[in-house]
Amino acid sequence: MGTTLVIIPTYNEAANIGRMIPAVLGQHEGVDILVVDDASPDGTAAVVKKLMQNESRVKLFERKGKLGLGSAYVEGFRFALKHSYRYVFEMDADFSHDPNDIPRFLKKIEECDLVLGSRYVNGVRILNWPIRRLLLSYSANVYSRVVTGLRLRDATGGYKCYRREVLESMDLSRIKSNGYAFQIETSFKAWKNGFRIAEIPIVFLEREAGNSKMSKGIVYEAFFMVWKLRLRSMIGRL
Repeated sequence: MGTTLVIIPTYNEAANIGRMIPAVLGQHEGVDILVVDDASPDGTAAVVKKLMQNESRVKLFERKGKLGLGSAYVEGFRFALKHSYRYVFEMDADFSHDPNDIPRFLKKIEECDLVLGSRYVNGVRILNWPIRRLLLSYSANVYSRVVTGLRLRDATGGYKCYRREVLESMDLSRIKSNGYAFQIETSFKAWKNGFRIAEIPIVFLEREAGNSKMSKGIVYEAFFMVWKLRLRSMIGRL
């Protein structure tokens, strides 16, 4: 086992995962990968299994249906804690998150507890998004800061690296959110638990293959989740 686990949730990512896995493993010899696949009908799991035949650093957790991003990460967090990984990444499968940034995360995590890859540090660093989606994302982050008080430029981003102590401090069974809301919730809990959070600039590139998982439901969930977090924090029930 390595010291670092990169969790990659997948649903219909067969066109990307076969390239993503070697790109991640090539960043550091101490990095392992856990793919959490939601019964992808396009054969994503089969691609991962083929790579596993010659690479022990790749793990696969197959689920019985499309259960969502947040619960996939929670499964990955439990696996990481059970197997004593020191650092735990969240990462997309579609190359929106550049694997070459992993060494920068690992360097930064030496001086803090949670590192977020930010699309809104040093300007707007997003490529190939329509203006409507960019405005939605930027506004969601402003809204999150105002409601929760969480002073992050990009609380909704999904490229993150945790120290295991951050995950140990959370009651994973109480995390029910997905999408934007999941990212806000986990960072908010880390902040309220007194952990040091840092943002590093990344360039976010819209996927080249496959389809986006964004939906109206994800947006609505995030809209209401920030108020739930604020209220729960006020009554001490995070």
